[in-house]
Amino acid sequence: MEIFSILTRLRQICCHPSLIGMDDGKRYTSAKFELLDELVSEALSGRHRIILFSQFTSMLGIIAEHLREQEISYEYLDGNTRNRMARIENFNRNSDIGIFLVSLKAGGTGLNLTEADTVILYDPWWNPAVENQAMDRVHRLGQKNSVSAYRLITRGTIEEKIYELQKFKKELSDSLIGEKTPLGKMTIEDVRELISVKDL
Repeated sequence: MEIFSILTRLRQICCHPSLIGMDDGKRYTSAKFELLDELVSEALSGRHRIILFSQFTSMLGIIAEHLREQEISYEYLDGNTRNRMARIENFNRNSDIGIFLVSLKAGGTGLNLTEADTVILYDPWWNPAVENQAMDRVHRLGQKNSVSAYRLITRGTIEEKIYELQKFKKELSDSLIGEKTPLGKMTIEDVRELISVKDL
């Protein structure tokens, strides 16, 4: 098994046992899935609307099935979804739809979901910029409410390691481009001069 496949499996087991083939007729669950159930119930009972991101479409399918069993209305979007804008408009116009399930990669750009005020990142991604871009779908012009964001990370697992890596990348980036560094003191003109090509 390749290392990337192993890492993916380790990440999937944090989300739900069914993602790694544990579906022998028994009703398996995970601590993260149970926490999600509590978060969703609490948010919806407080009349909050949720955008939930996962990078695993199979995980979104498990969540969708659970929502149907609970008779909770939801909208769904992944990379294969047709009528993307119609689904977004349906969520934004219909306050009875409490949750929008979105594939992290499909939902990173072109979405305006300011009708939601709660963001749940179900599983961490290697690149924090992708997660930040997803959260920005709710922090948009037109957002009238304060926004709550939840990042679900299973303690003592690869997810915690990914989160630590994200923090390291951010600290490294901040230290390279912070105000106290030469790069942080550069003006726009300095950058233009640096990248411009002159005739020789």
